[in-house]
Amino acid sequence: MPGGRLTQSERQQIALGLADGLAYAEIARRLDRPTSTVTREVMRNGGPASYRADLAHRATEHRAHRRKQAAPRGQEAPPPAHGRDPEAVAAYEETFTTVLIATGTPKMMARVMTCLYTSDSGSLTAAELVQRLQVSPASISKAIAFLETQGLVRRERDERRRERYVCDNDVWYQSMIASAKGTAQLAETAREGVGVLGPQTPAGVRLENIARFVDFVSESITRAAEQAREILHTKPEAGAGPEEPEAEAGPEGSEGPGGAA
Repeated sequence: MPGGRLTQSERQQIALGLADGLAYAEIARRLDRPTSTVTREVMRNGGPASYRADLAHRATEHRAHRRKQAAPRGQEAPPPAHGRDPEAVAAYEETFTTVLIATGTPKMMARVMTCLYTSDSGSLTAAELVQRLQVSPASISKAIAFLETQGLVRRERDERRRERYVCDNDVWYQSMIASAKGTAQLAETAREGVGVLGPQTPAGVRLENIARFVDFVSESITRAAEQAREILHTKPEAGAGPEEPEAEAGPEGSEGPGGAA
């Protein structure tokens, strides 16, 4: 499987594949590239509907040139931790950021999350984030404020009284529970509409079905998060993944979204 940067010819093949409606995996197979490489390439250059090979190629060259200019002269980068390949790490961070953006996370917030989750300490100061991302302190402050409202980061003080932004293992659990609560609120609001519009009207029936569906999903998320919480704190042995908790049976007689309310 070839490595290195995509060539202009490969970008043209990606554009043709998108025009033919091919999936990222199929385009990657034809290029003999990882699917993540094609996904990252498309998402950072306008998405499948706006991808243009020539513009993508010029943008990549511009980013590479800008990174070279941003590197301080006379200062060598610190050696990568644990013998990691710096280029592989940078490519993975870009992939992780791209996936977060594709799920709806704003770009700067996604970049900050990637920095935090790929750091061994799991925490960084504002100054460290500014240095790593080459952005203004105001951009970091705005991103952190947003991520805090989503329950994805928290603040703490280190021994030097510096404020650090942390993404410890339990943050994912807390965020999932917060999401489930927000979903439950949607179900409650939908049921209010049933009372206003009438339970026997088409609109009322639609809202009731939405409420039942959302209730089921919210309860399922909460139950799954509780059962799987221990996975976030498991240190797997070499060559073995963490054991998944056994799923508990749902309430007796429950039938899922289509069952009795």
